[in-house]
Parts: sequence; structure tokens; C-alpha cells
Amino acid sequence: MNFFQAQDQARSKTRLLIFLFLAAVVSLVALTNLLVAVGMGFGLGPGAVAAQPPELWLLISASVVGVIAVASLFKFLTLRGGGRVIAESLGGQPIHQNTQNPQQRQLLNVVEEMAIAAGLPVPPVYLIPEPSINAFAAGYSQDDAVIGINQGTLDLLNRDELQGVVAHEFSHILHGDMRINIRLIALLSGILFIGMIGYGLLRGSAFSRSKDRGQQVVFALGLIIVGYGGTFFGNLIKAAVSRQREFLADASAVQFTRSNEGIANALKKIGGHATGSEIQAKAAEESSHMFFGSIKAFSRFMATHPPLEDRIKALQPQWQGALSENSSSAAVAGTAGFAATPPAAATSADQVVSQIGQGQIETAATLLRSCDTTLASAAHDPYEARGLIYAMLIDPNPEIAQAQLDKVHAQAEPGVPAYTVQLLPLVRASSPSQLLLLLEMAMPTLKELSFPQYKRFSSNAAELIVFDQQVDIFEWVLHRVMTKELYAHFERPHRSVGRIGSFRKLQNEAQSLLSVIAHRGPSAEQSYAAGAALLDLARPLSSLADFDYEHLNQALGELRNLKPLQKQQLLEACAAVALADGQMHSEQHALLHGIAATLDCPLPLTNEQYDTP
Repeated sequence: MNFFQAQDQARSKTRLLIFLFLAAVVSLVALTNLLVAVGMGFGLGPGAVAAQPPELWLLISASVVGVIAVASLFKFLTLRGGGRVIAESLGGQPIHQNTQNPQQRQLLNVVEEMAIAAGLPVPPVYLIPEPSINAFAAGYSQDDAVIGINQGTLDLLNRDELQGVVAHEFSHILHGDMRINIRLIALLSGILFIGMIGYGLLRGSAFSRSKDRGQQVVFALGLIIVGYGGTFFGNLIKAAVSRQREFLADASAVQFTRSNEGIANALKKIGGHATGSEIQAKAAEESSHMFFGSIKAFSRFMATHPPLEDRIKALQPQWQGALSENSSSAAVAGTAGFAATPPAAATSADQVVSQIGQGQIETAATLLRSCDTTLASAAHDPYEARGLIYAMLIDPNPEIAQAQLDKVHAQAEPGVPAYTVQLLPLVRASSPSQLLLLLEMAMPTLKELSFPQYKRFSSNAAELIVFDQQVDIFEWVLHRVMTKELYAHFERPHRSVGRIGSFRKLQNEAQSLLSVIAHRGPSAEQSYAAGAALLDLARPLSSLADFDYEHLNQALGELRNLKPLQKQQLLEACAAVALADGQMHSEQHALLHGIAATLDCPLPLTNEQYDTP
């Protein structure tokens, strides 16, 4: 599926979710009013209901809505910390990037490879102490996403099967399902809170000696009934929103891995395993729709996941129904299942943009193998990773470089400056694409820093960037990636953005964006015209004298508010500018990578594109 179409459909799913939620609230309000009326008739006589003023029923309705709204808001605020909040609620423990455990090391390698293939930030990984086969992706955005994996998944799946499961979860990240899932948890918490109030009142009435104890019991039992109604609506909403997303995620996993075998065999092992995909953690119920497999048996009508057999048949139509922990079958290319073909090399603007959301696992593996092993290892250690980033920011000019190193020695934490000096020659011998890759690899490691360590590191990095009073393309991209991923993790989990559906309101911003890309090629006027035509942009090419990187940041801040399909149009225009002369130059591709990252549009790195002279 097209990434931008999937994001747009996710917004439609959100509207469906809100509609179902409002319908559930109206139903619960009606049930609560009915409950009060029955209680009055029970305690005060049949005529008591008719004697009540209309304001009473309005007050009851407003109280129900208020309770649901407050409970939902509280849950939403609790989840603003991102995916790690959900992972920790399930008993998950973070897997450190420098772990030497073979199982965990393989898992981190698979996650890293998948993130690079998808052009996504490499997410932190949490291990859930459950013996079943299951996994989830959680978070509000790509930047605060985490991957959770059960211990049973590591124990029972081989690498190909594990890769299929991880690819499935990355599909949820790409297609906007995580945000829907968090909103779903928050909204349903508000609905279910009514039932919790009923249980509380029932327990309280057991110790009451009041003459109204009978009414209290009836009212409490009524609220519990309403709570069960809330549970019914909650499960109904989950089922309505999530089932088809699972089929889409399975299909995308095949697209990522170029094989239907891994994920199909993982599903077969779930069916043949004693505990299947069950989750015992108390907090799992509210997150049931987020998992790879169903956490318990639901009725078909209320199930958050399609039947296991249906998912396997969609992947492998010839499957005969065998479920085994050791099942294995060859991937079937070109069948009616979800088989995929490798992507063709991108030579046009629409092909460049079409790579967004399309996993390029072979390219990612090649890129990872091309990195110096010492630098790759450094990206996975909290101290060495800081030294690695500092080394990337050291100027080629020897005098400036020495002054920057002196600053690192004076301001960085003990041990880090030595790594900066040690890694500097290897960094200078690396290509720009390799450095950007290492930057992405270092992000989950840097998320392991304490908040004071993060503040010290980010401040030092910012000073190194502006040390020579100018910012080059690579420094700008590095700063955009760091700001976007680390700031979201440490300071502000996500930010809400508006939705502007027309470029007419953003003419100046689009002009600045296309102009700076055009000036990085041999023919700025011709290049700019190619992109402006796609946006019907009448404004002329801006001169570099009128541009600075702060201006670009401001422009991107506004353009980030575009709807998904408008973002696709904008990136196609940017790519058209870069490819106007038939090739994409390294600085142009670096800019395109930074722009796409800022717009939350994951553009995978490729050697072919970035290293073109």
C-alpha cells in the first residue's frame, strides 16, 4: 500500500473511531438514565420518576459524559510518554543496544535492519517476560515508538520468522495504526470507568448500615451492568477498527521481507504452541488490539484479530491446515497470496517518493554491511555513540577541528572525548550515506541516556554545529534527525499539528524549500521550474542570499501541517527538482532525507542515490 494513502486511511479510521465512541457514550447515557429511573421506582414508588424535573436527567447525562471525558483524558495524558509507557505496563524491560545476549543481539539486528529498510527511526526494543509467541508496536508517533517482543518469540522462532513478525509491527508504525491504538485505549478507558464506579459502590454498600442500602445496591448493580455494556461497546469498537489492519500488516510484512514464508511460519507456530499468543499481564486486556496475535480467545464477532487460519491462507493460499512448531514451507512468488517482487531502481521523482513505506531489506542489509565495524559497534554504546556524533561534527579545517576537540575535552563527560579522537579518522573515511546510517543506528542508544546526560550532549552538539559560524548540509540533516527523535523522547512526546489541505496558504514555504534544493544542482532555474510545475507554484526561484537554515526550519514547521496526500505531492516536487538534470547530487539527497524526516515521511537511505556525484 502507498504510505501516504495508508496515512490518509488511518485518519479516516480515527473518524470512525470517534463516531463509534460517541455512539457508545450516547448508549451509556441512556442506560444510566434508565438505571436511575428504575432505582427511583424501586425505592420511592412508581410515581417518583414522573415527579422529577427534566433538569435531573440533564444533570445525570452531563455527569456521565463528564466522567467518561475526564477518565479518557487522564488515560491519554498517561500515555503521552510514548510506547515505553505501554511496554513498561506490560512488564517489559528495555534491551540495551550493547547487549551480548545472542537472542537479544539477533533481535536488535533484525529491528535495526527493518528500520533502515523502512527509513524509520530505529526504535528501542522491550522484552516481555511471557512464554507465548507475540509482539507489538506502541507509541504516538514514529519518534517515540517502541517494539515489544515476548521471550517465547525469541525462544521459538528462527531469524526469518522473527523478521516476519518484526516487519508486521513496522507496518503498524508506517500505516499510522499506533496513534489509532493509543487513542482507542484512552477512549475505551473512559467508557469502562463507569463500570469501575459501579464495582466501587457495590463494595462500599456491603459495609453500609444506611436505610437506603437497598437503593445503593440496586444502583451499584445497575452501574456494573452499564459497565458491562461499556465492555461490550469497547470490544465492538476494537474489532471494528483493528481486524482489517492486521491483514494489511501481514501483507506489508511480505512486502518488506520479500517472502511470505517467515510470517506464515510464525503464525503456524502460534497455532501449534501450547500457550499460543496468550498474554497473562493484567494490563494486556486494554492493549489487546496492539499485539501480533490475539492475547486470548474472543468470539469471532468481538475478535481483535482475524482467525489464525484466515491469516495463514491469505499468505499461502495452498496451505492445507498443518500447525506445527517446526512447520516450514517455501515462499510462493506470483501466487494469489501476498508475494512481492524486489523494487526497481528509482530514476524519477514519483519512483523516489514511492520508496517511502516500501521496505528495502536487501538494500538495508547491504548498507549495514558497508559500515565500518568499529563505527557500527560505537553506535551501540552510550559513551562511544556520543563520541561518534561529536566526531561527525568536527570540521575538516585543522585549526577549527582542534578548537572543537578542545571544547569536547572541556565540556563532554569523562571518557567521551577519547572516543571522539579515536573514531574521527574512521568517520572521515566514511561516505555521507554511511554517516547518516550510523546516525540512525545511534539514536536508540542515545535514548538510553539520563536526562542530564541528554541535555549536556545536545548542548555540546549544537555548539559544535555552529562553531565555525556556518551550517553545512550534513550538519543541518544531523541536527534535524537528532532534534526530531531525541526531543520527542526526552522532552515532548509528540506535538499535535493542524491539517492544511492546500499549498496556496504555504506559497512562501514551498518556494523556500524548492529553491534551496535547486541551488545545490548545476542548473538552479531549470531544476526549480520542474518542481514548481508540480505544485502550480507561480513564485520565482529564491536567491541563496535570501535564505538561511533557520528560514528552512520555519518553512518545514509549517509544511509539516499538510495532509498526507499533500505531503506526497510536496516530496515529489522536491525529488523532481533534484532529478531535473537526470541525476541526484549528494547534497540534494541529503536535503531530501532531512526534509522527509521532518515531515514524518520515512525515506530509506540508498547508496545509489546518495553517493551519486
